[in-house]
Amino acid sequence: MEYLKKFYRFLIPYKKWAYLNIFFNILYALFSTLSFVALIPVFKVIFNEKREVISEPTFEGLGNIKSFVEDYLNFFIGDKIETYGDFKVLMLMVAVIISIFLLKNVFNYFAMYYITFLRNGVLKDIRNVLFGKIVTLPLAFYSEKSKGDTISRVSSDVDEVKNSFLAALEMIVREPLTILFSLIAMLILSVKLTLFVFIFIPISGFIISKVGKSLKKGSLKVQQEQGVFLSILEETMTGLRIIKAFDVEHVFAKKFEDSNQRYYTHSNSLLNRQNLASPISEFLGIIVIGILLVYGGYLVFVDNSMDASFFIGYITLAYNILTPAKAIAKASYAVKKGNGAANRILEFLESENTIMEIENPVIKKDFESSIAVTNISFKYKDDLVLKNFNLNVPIGKTVALVGQSGSGKSTIANLITRFYDVNEGSIAIDGVDIRNLSKTSLRGMLGVVSQDSILFNDTIKNNLKIGKQTATDEEVVDALKIANAWEFVKDLPDGIDSNIGDSGNMLSGGQKQRLSIARAVLKNPPIMILDEATSALDTESERLVQDALENMMRNRTSIVIAHRLSTIKNADEIVVMQKGEIVEQGKHNQLIEKNGVYKMLVDMQSFE
Repeated sequence: MEYLKKFYRFLIPYKKWAYLNIFFNILYALFSTLSFVALIPVFKVIFNEKREVISEPTFEGLGNIKSFVEDYLNFFIGDKIETYGDFKVLMLMVAVIISIFLLKNVFNYFAMYYITFLRNGVLKDIRNVLFGKIVTLPLAFYSEKSKGDTISRVSSDVDEVKNSFLAALEMIVREPLTILFSLIAMLILSVKLTLFVFIFIPISGFIISKVGKSLKKGSLKVQQEQGVFLSILEETMTGLRIIKAFDVEHVFAKKFEDSNQRYYTHSNSLLNRQNLASPISEFLGIIVIGILLVYGGYLVFVDNSMDASFFIGYITLAYNILTPAKAIAKASYAVKKGNGAANRILEFLESENTIMEIENPVIKKDFESSIAVTNISFKYKDDLVLKNFNLNVPIGKTVALVGQSGSGKSTIANLITRFYDVNEGSIAIDGVDIRNLSKTSLRGMLGVVSQDSILFNDTIKNNLKIGKQTATDEEVVDALKIANAWEFVKDLPDGIDSNIGDSGNMLSGGQKQRLSIARAVLKNPPIMILDEATSALDTESERLVQDALENMMRNRTSIVIAHRLSTIKNADEIVVMQKGEIVEQGKHNQLIEKNGVYKMLVDMQSFE
């Protein structure tokens, strides 16, 4: 119930369907009971040897309802038999029973029809909210979580919720009402016999709950292990080239097999316990039916206090309780099994987003003066990556950050784009702290070209239009020309409408990088951040990409993170970093004359 309360917000938009489902479930439960009660007159016609017609009884209150029902039934049947004969009355009764069963199944169909809209609507909304959470959580969150685990929550965990909580919704009204109406009818027929049923319900409920308690823990293990093998699968597909190159297919196959074996073991244990639901509830039910047969037989044959046709009708009603009771037991197990998946979904939805906007953020459309990085310190985990770092980037200037790997260059890009927030100090654009800017304003002013060319399984045009949704085909082509990418795009069979495959794998590294640059060009932001945009390219591709970068950076403010120093000779200022601090700063020639760290880096690359 704790999880159902938290998922309740997903049910609210579909309450209309819920009300309709409840309405038709009430009718279903009522007619389900009537369908068995209607058998009693048939038994009366078939087995009753006495044909005398008694006078019509008078209703004397609820205390005598059983006697009234029995006497009125005797009067009604006797009168009709006297008028129409046994066989015609029997045919009438059969027609009534068929009609009741027809209505019962029509109402059941409509109940299931309307719950479908609720169930699938809730699933759709949960997936949408999960995906929305995925794209809004900061990058820091995913540095601690595997992709496979996240994918597992959106796919298999949501399916588990569908099979547990939402499956329980289908019977949360129907089955209890069927039991309730049946018990009321049984009470009217025999209070003594019904006492056995009331004793049975709490006993069976206690036994079923005892068996079901272990399901939540087992379910959590299953869902977690599914996340593990999905992570292995995702990593394997991403790194298939390296796996094959190093001939370690067997190593990754073993990792997957081990995880799959653990999933197999946990799943078997969980399902075997879940499968106890139906046989336990049915066995407990048949024990009660047996007791009812013995005691009811005594009331009919020895005590003569109950009519045989009423007793047979009573037994059918008692058996009518078994099916919904089994369904409730199975639903109870399913809900306990789904607790683990629900817990993982809610844990993800309740994850804190550390990169939040203030209540009324500043909205900026233009970059006017400078980017000021003031006394910032930052750490990903325990050790500081940047220490009291200061940097000023005036409008229209190109500032390059150089240094060895791990010196903190890319961290600056992550902080300016606000993928992470600084631990101390501030980063301001035109004097406004970026934490006070709306994310849309901040990132609208920034264009990013990274070392990894992130492209999507779509057309070239749609990949570029991520930078500007409203761009025309002419604007897309112009951006490709500036990025030196038009020369290969125009030769593709479908031009800008050509699909580039998963992650752009139908293109070379240099082609992918030029498309990334074209995407940034199309966006046309005032500030450009280039994070080692040429470090992974061959010499020919580097020359084309470097030309494209120079075209793009013209009359634009740029922060260039460079590994290849040949690409930043013309920067207005070069900042040399070491262990999160600035050790040198100036133009290329000035730094060469200093004969310090920068000169050493240039000499090392020249030697290479």
